[in-house]
Amino acid sequence: MTATETPGPLPTVPLRPRPVPSGEAVARATAFHETMARRRTVREFDTRPLPEGVVEWAVRTAATAPSGAHVQPWRFVVLTDPERRRRLREAAEAEEREFYGRRASEEWLTALAPLGTDAEKPFLEQAPAVIVVFEVHKGPRTPRPYYVKESVGIAVGLLLASLHQAGLATLTHTPSPMRFLNEVCDRPPEERGAYVIPVGYPAPGVRVPDLTRKPLEEVMVRL
Repeated sequence: MTATETPGPLPTVPLRPRPVPSGEAVARATAFHETMARRRTVREFDTRPLPEGVVEWAVRTAATAPSGAHVQPWRFVVLTDPERRRRLREAAEAEEREFYGRRASEEWLTALAPLGTDAEKPFLEQAPAVIVVFEVHKGPRTPRPYYVKESVGIAVGLLLASLHQAGLATLTHTPSPMRFLNEVCDRPPEERGAYVIPVGYPAPGVRVPDLTRKPLEEVMVRL
């Protein structure tokens, strides 16, 4: 096929849904909500190792996300090596000091104040694994992607849900800028860092802010 030819349609296969009786649909949706409503961001991790294979299955789940033109523009780099995580923490904290000291507006800092966040990121070394998620853009061996941020964002949502279902805690860290992630993770320039996600068991006795979520009537409109 030449560069000007349009590829034909993909072959099709039968849809193989897992049928849910109508009487169970609401119960299943409610049970999943109750599980996910207990998900909280954790900043203090236990150092005990993760169960073998749990991260791999969570990434497999994340990679089932829909993506623009089915290009699947994501890369999940799992850091478990202590030296890599030390380098990651040092580079992330350098950017965070700039953020808290110079880049962030007063309005932004005021919004963050109740959460007690600051430039120190010890969880990047405490957690037994850190998943760095990259957006994959057009490069020598990668096609042009479409709706990259949307596609990767959906995949990360599935990743967080899968890890929570497995009894693990996570934190979604988005240092900016993220160019240092390519060096720490040995990734080519067409891959751009998007999320840094420590994964592990919460530290014994850890406490989290007493947050409430908006009620349904504030987040849903039925027309």
